[in-house]
Amino acid sequence: MLESVKTSAYAAPPPVIGLAHGSRQPGSGAAIERLMTAVSDQLGVPARAAYLDLAEPDLLAAATELAGAGHPRAVVVPLLFTAAFHATVDTPEAVRAAAEATGLELIVAPIIGTGEDLVDVLDAHLAAVPVGSALLLVAVGSSNAAANAEVQDLARRLGVRRGVRAAAGFATCDPRPAAVAANFEDPCVIVPLFLADGLLLRPLTALAAERGWGILDPLGERAAAIVSARYRASV
Repeated sequence: MLESVKTSAYAAPPPVIGLAHGSRQPGSGAAIERLMTAVSDQLGVPARAAYLDLAEPDLLAAATELAGAGHPRAVVVPLLFTAAFHATVDTPEAVRAAAEATGLELIVAPIIGTGEDLVDVLDAHLAAVPVGSALLLVAVGSSNAAANAEVQDLARRLGVRRGVRAAAGFATCDPRPAAVAANFEDPCVIVPLFLADGLLLRPLTALAAERGWGILDPLGERAAAIVSARYRASV
């Protein structure tokens, strides 16, 4: 009988943990919480937000809560756009530590990435932008050149989709948004490749105001369908 109960519990769809980087910006976690609420609504499973750095709860705290509620496993979806340091080093280390400390089986799903499903989401996000507006896609940036190249290719594909000029800039490395913007003529729209508000968005807001350009909000819960798809691919 006990074995039957254990097997039944294990067969239940596991909860999902959205693992974001984290930000010092007060209130930035609210957008990640809304994203995970939307994911929970889509999947019909419990969903939690956790952070690698700069915010709470961390992955250990989220895993401890789920293990305490009787869940034997959970799916961790890294809320990251490129396979850079946070995806290849920070996330595996955090998952390994949380699993060992709690006994929870943690299944790591693919990252959000920069695939065509993200192009779909960005294109829909741009629906209200005037036709013909050029696009400046801005990501955090990485010391990993291949990760930055992924973002630049994403900008290219988004531009092709919309039939406009598009380029990428990075908040923490070259080419910086202001340098890329110098090569653009009006009109242009800044597209932050962020899920939530953060300190790195402030210079972008200032750049948009200086140039008289539009700037989109972070993606937030618009990314819910992608996160849900990453979960489904893993269970």
